[in-house]
Amino acid sequence: MNEFDYVAAARQRTGSVVELAQDLVRLPSRGGIDDYQPVLDCVESWLADRALPHRRLFDSDAGLVGLLVEIAGKRPGPWWGLDACLDTAPFGDEEAWSFAPTAGDVVDNWLLGRGAADSKLAASTFCHIAEDLHRHTDRLTGGLSVLLDVDEHTGQFGGARAYLSDTRTQRAAGIMIGYPGFEEIVVGGRGLWRATLTVHAPAGHSGSSKTVTGAISRAARLVGLLDQAQLPGPDSRFPLPAKVSVTAISGGSGFSVVSDRVDLNVDVRLTPAFDEVAAAALVREAVKQVDEEMPGPAPTEVSVVASWPPFQLTPKDEPAAAMLRAADSLGIPLATKTAGPSNIGNLMSAHGVPATAGFGVPYEGLHGTDERARLTELPSVYALYHRTVLDLLQAAPPA
Repeated sequence: MNEFDYVAAARQRTGSVVELAQDLVRLPSRGGIDDYQPVLDCVESWLADRALPHRRLFDSDAGLVGLLVEIAGKRPGPWWGLDACLDTAPFGDEEAWSFAPTAGDVVDNWLLGRGAADSKLAASTFCHIAEDLHRHTDRLTGGLSVLLDVDEHTGQFGGARAYLSDTRTQRAAGIMIGYPGFEEIVVGGRGLWRATLTVHAPAGHSGSSKTVTGAISRAARLVGLLDQAQLPGPDSRFPLPAKVSVTAISGGSGFSVVSDRVDLNVDVRLTPAFDEVAAAALVREAVKQVDEEMPGPAPTEVSVVASWPPFQLTPKDEPAAAMLRAADSLGIPLATKTAGPSNIGNLMSAHGVPATAGFGVPYEGLHGTDERARLTELPSVYALYHRTVLDLLQAAPPA
């Protein structure tokens, strides 16, 4: 053939990709629940058998949080990255599953089990692409990093943070995150500002002849103010509105005691028109109003838990542009999307690393019951990432 057929080459690789993904799915690696060592050992053994250069990533608190594969080209230039998480969401009610959460079986061209979609199939794909490139490093300008991280589903993003803080790492000029979903790539996402609010009140007996305003009543007023907050809507800079949600409330006991403390979790989704300063001001103003209307024995405490900004690439920004070029050349209709939830792309963007996310195989049951990933589109997914990476590394296709 006159032009390299990426899809045909990918079909020759997909059997091995699925085999490694099956091995990974059969090793439970639920974020914050399971030991990550077995799933990382599995990948590390696969990499070592193929002499692919890799090393472990550590976090001072969490320990081993990922593996980093580094394929260096013979010519100097920027590095680019692929990222897929190896930890997963919890199983939930296992009795509700129609197959074992760690089945790892292929039935009717679907890979079954927790992590099949998010994101062990992507991790296997990226390992195989690294192997492809390692055979032809003389053609590469710059290099490719493949981050295989854990501690992602806890929300701590330990593997990504370890990658960003490691002084030996070749910082990527851009990174592509292998979340599933075949019809679009995510090129942006709302940011977040999260805080725990601690509401105080005098303790008392619910049957007392004295009127006692408890912490639950004060907290309810605070929730009402936050629910009624007026936030900026979409504009020409960003297609999604800001959003505030009270996501958890805890406090109180029994029936006869008026609670003296309630804790609220508040999640604010940020946009360019409503940043972390605006979010903090909104919440603190609501807190101030409640403390003035319904005074307590101590001011309501605001403890910020996490914050990162929104991000958004244009179709002309790399690596999004390279993915769109690859999709066009392969005849894959591919749209771009700015997502409501945050993802590792927000973290990368906050550290100056532009990111895409969300191109992979179709899926069902993500984070829910009967998670599975369809393999029909796997050759096209593989081909698109393979072609994108070669484009970014200024490499000619294989002979």
